[in-house]
Amino acid sequence: MKNNFSLLFYLKKPKNYQDGPMPIYMRFNVDGRRTELATARECEPDRWNMHAGRANGTKQDAKSLNAYLDDLQSKVFEVHRKLTMLDEPYTGEELRDRSLGKESKINSLMDLFREHNARMEALIGKEYSQGTLTCFRTSFKHTQNFLKWKYKLEDIDVKCINHAFVTDYDFYLRSKCKCKNNSAVKNMKNFDKIVRICIANGWLIADPFLNYKQKRKTVDRVYLTTDELQVWGNKQFSTDRLSQVRDIFRKKLMRFSRIKSVSTYHKCLGELVSFGYIGYRPSFDPLHCK
Repeated sequence: MKNNFSLLFYLKKPKNYQDGPMPIYMRFNVDGRRTELATARECEPDRWNMHAGRANGTKQDAKSLNAYLDDLQSKVFEVHRKLTMLDEPYTGEELRDRSLGKESKINSLMDLFREHNARMEALIGKEYSQGTLTCFRTSFKHTQNFLKWKYKLEDIDVKCINHAFVTDYDFYLRSKCKCKNNSAVKNMKNFDKIVRICIANGWLIADPFLNYKQKRKTVDRVYLTTDELQVWGNKQFSTDRLSQVRDIFRKKLMRFSRIKSVSTYHKCLGELVSFGYIGYRPSFDPLHCK
């Protein structure tokens, strides 16, 4: 990922400064955001070249100071070169920390996704339904398999999520997973929620979904007419095995109808009974159908 980057050394005037040497600071400017680093060196203002960002003079102390600043600058440029080659997004803080040999904290995408699903599971029946959790678990598996397919990785830093990542993920769902349009859009919507968490915590600067647009398509479902339901209900089969087709378990019916909650199931069932489409005779026996 290409960022606008610049670096300079300057003298920073201390509070209540009157005279004497001033501390030298190094300033990173990444995409308009400034980050400073104290160099632990000082210089007299009258010996400092503001345009060159170095000390004037040919004495040994000036040469030693300039050599130190050159070495510090080379470390920063080397870190910047590596990040640019890897096409990784970076900030001024990360350049500063890596130049000092400090490892920046990695925010793992899959760990974040796993934590989100664990919290959702703890709120089943309070804020979320079991069906919603099932959808996010499916999205978790798709994301995990996508990282293996695209990057040959088990996990990735959230900073690596950009627009190309989003479009590649969408392509993977449609081509490799054979997801239809609405299923792909649903999985991308679930992933977008994880991205929103990253943005809210400041782990992502730009929104990778900014120019991504996908719409759900209306699906025309085929329904049985009243006459067809009546014929089906009055049909007499020669064997008990075929008769059991009309008597099914609630879980099977919910799965077939894509109904996620029991309350929605009972509401739909009540409407069908009131319209005279079906007959509902509870068995009150968990081992037998209704």
